[in-house]
Amino acid sequence: MFKSKTVTGKDNRLVYLDQAMFDAMRAGNRAQLMQCLWIYEHPVDIEALRRFHHHLGGTFAGRLIQRSPLPFGRHRWIHVPGTELPMDVAAPRPRAGLSDWTDEEAARPVDPEHGPGWRLAVLPMTDGSTAVSLVASHCMADGVAGIVSVICASKGESLDFGYPPPRARTVRARLRAAREDAMATARDLPEVFRTIGAAARMLIRRRDELSAPAPVAESLDMAGSDRVVTVPAISVFVDVEQWDARARSLGGNTYSLLAGFAARLGARMERCGGTDGEVNLLLALSDRGLDDTRANAMTIGNVGVDPAGVTSDLSSTRTSIRTAIQARREEVDESSLFLPLIPFVPRRALTRLSDAFVGAAGLPVSCSNMGELDPAFSRADGTDAEFVVMRGVDQNVIEREIVRAGGHLVLVSGRLGGKISISVVGYQPGTENTKDWLRGLATQVLGEFELTGMVI
Repeated sequence: MFKSKTVTGKDNRLVYLDQAMFDAMRAGNRAQLMQCLWIYEHPVDIEALRRFHHHLGGTFAGRLIQRSPLPFGRHRWIHVPGTELPMDVAAPRPRAGLSDWTDEEAARPVDPEHGPGWRLAVLPMTDGSTAVSLVASHCMADGVAGIVSVICASKGESLDFGYPPPRARTVRARLRAAREDAMATARDLPEVFRTIGAAARMLIRRRDELSAPAPVAESLDMAGSDRVVTVPAISVFVDVEQWDARARSLGGNTYSLLAGFAARLGARMERCGGTDGEVNLLLALSDRGLDDTRANAMTIGNVGVDPAGVTSDLSSTRTSIRTAIQARREEVDESSLFLPLIPFVPRRALTRLSDAFVGAAGLPVSCSNMGELDPAFSRADGTDAEFVVMRGVDQNVIEREIVRAGGHLVLVSGRLGGKISISVVGYQPGTENTKDWLRGLATQVLGEFELTGMVI
């Protein structure tokens, strides 16, 4: 049964953070995506997947962004039914081709403005197993919103946002939209003026951070080229009982063990950019509420982890994470004070400012713990997938840019079906940067924690 729930009011304008993310993507042409992969050890119900595909169109995935006709206006969410592409069923491949197919799906174009904002594809494999890939723009939903969308679609439910259709492509409609956006901007001006003083004080305090040059390659040989590179991505699966037992034995919990794993992997990739050789972890913390329509409803916690001792004791890491989360929840994030000015910020400045918002200094490692997931999340075709992976991937990554940034390392973890899944997306300047190389590092780090698992 298809159920519908209204979850929004009349204001369909993007919140400032969502607008900043969209404008930064357009300015830099580097798109951030989410990908979920279900692996079934048997053939799937194709008709059930088609229903799942249909229901996804009634969730966070079933909307697009319409830009304001004004350069300083707020963009708006619109409802455009039927813009999604049909579900793609690929020609069968051997199981060994799964990883390459997953990367190919992540490289296919998605666009939160013009559509399609998401894609669903199926890969039958010659050993009788099946993979299902869902790729969506991060401008449309964050990890939690993506999880909510998948769970709703798997249950045959819809989220009715009440968004209007796109405006007509006429001069009159564009002028009317410009007038409405100008009036809305005028109403926002008192908040903007209040923001200017606070933002100025923040910029003065953090001027060294904002003006500091990005990391650069140590030699011209490492400077990179203008070619687009594929950042290696792998997945790690560990039995949940083994994982929890090891965390307890080290005085930690599932989150601190994930942080320890991330820190050790970061150290092996020479990402010890913090104080006294610490690895700087960026913890994505959801603040999504019920009936929350934001695409990205999160804050970022920062914690430094000493990679040297985490394989023998996680107690200090556990305490540091708890302190960082509590501080982020209770203290005012002064960077957020800058958000009302986002519509007035030149696009070319948005990329550097985003680093200030998240505190992305010192070769950070992004670490997202999605926690215990609803079993419905694994049931894209109505049955439980044996393996489920969530990962964040970027499109149009230029080699020179990622080298100058000092590389890249992002981990996303969840608990589902008796397994801990950890996706790892990583790039280290000056190394081979292949999936086999990254699998080798992850396997070594598992061994350092006396853990065994499957690395694919």
